[in-house]
Amino acid sequence: MSTTTPIRLGTRRSRLAMAQSGLVARALERASGRPVELVQITSEGDTNRASLASLGGAGVFATRLREALLADECDLLVHSLKDLPVDQAPGLVTAAVPARVDARDVVITRDGTSLDVLPAGSVVGTGSPRRIAQVRRVNPKVRAQDLRGNIDSRMGRVRDGELDAVVLAAAGLVRVDAGGSDESTLGGLHAEPRGLAQWPTAAGQAALAVETRCDADPDLLAAIAELDAPFTRFAVTLERAVLGGIEAGCHAPVGVHADVAGDTVRVRASVYGDDPHDDVTLDHSARMGSVESLIEGYIQGRGSGAAADSSGLVARAREIGSDLARRLLENGAADIVTREASPTS
Repeated sequence: MSTTTPIRLGTRRSRLAMAQSGLVARALERASGRPVELVQITSEGDTNRASLASLGGAGVFATRLREALLADECDLLVHSLKDLPVDQAPGLVTAAVPARVDARDVVITRDGTSLDVLPAGSVVGTGSPRRIAQVRRVNPKVRAQDLRGNIDSRMGRVRDGELDAVVLAAAGLVRVDAGGSDESTLGGLHAEPRGLAQWPTAAGQAALAVETRCDADPDLLAAIAELDAPFTRFAVTLERAVLGGIEAGCHAPVGVHADVAGDTVRVRASVYGDDPHDDVTLDHSARMGSVESLIEGYIQGRGSGAAADSSGLVARAREIGSDLARRLLENGAADIVTREASPTS
């Protein structure tokens, strides 16, 4: 394929999606030596303002993009990994997971008041069942309100006084600002980061997934592989294995974060019940094994796309994640997941 033929990168139209796709596009241009153009695609999640839970939760933003990729309307996609279902879509492969940025959640307020001391009756906006549970654990006196919309509209409701706070992913603010914005996204608002040890975030939060077709051009697969970060892939694969192992969907508030240091991975996983006494939390530390050999085997396979997914590095991540899921279920998470998944009248 000619080096002057643009690579078509499919993306949602939101400010955040365009910013993070732009970051990947620039990195892919450097890796491939080819121009990359953004192809804007509208998903149901962008046009339907109903709650994510009612729309089907994970995958609502990805379905239309994946249809476009399979129909050859674009050559690759960039997703927020936390928005993807655990199972890989048929015919597609996650060809790269770039290095993760700040995985924490932040609480956005007008004056910097901590969530812990917001006055009784304060209204905190979030559409995430996990975040709602975490907000209530920190400050039972505030009221959580379901919230949809892009970063700007959510923060605008705080700025206008309609909400006292909103909970957002720190990574979104980081990437929008890195995308070339003239001024800080916060625009005078205050961000309070919540520590991952007490406030684990969604599986895969702050990581991106670069997805393409299994039969993509080998040169394209090799170029995309240059964007991949093995330790990030290991951590998010582990987190998503926990989520898949307990069969948690959009109605099951689950937080899980894995951190790799040397040959050791540390994991915090929490499944939140209706009452804090029902919560099930595990803190786990495990050896990854021979890091150098795991990384070497992973790098050898990643240029072919699917081969990296069966590497020893990824297999070890799934092994640890599946074991943690089993322990969570044995400790009571099974009752929570079943209750959350049950239809309500």
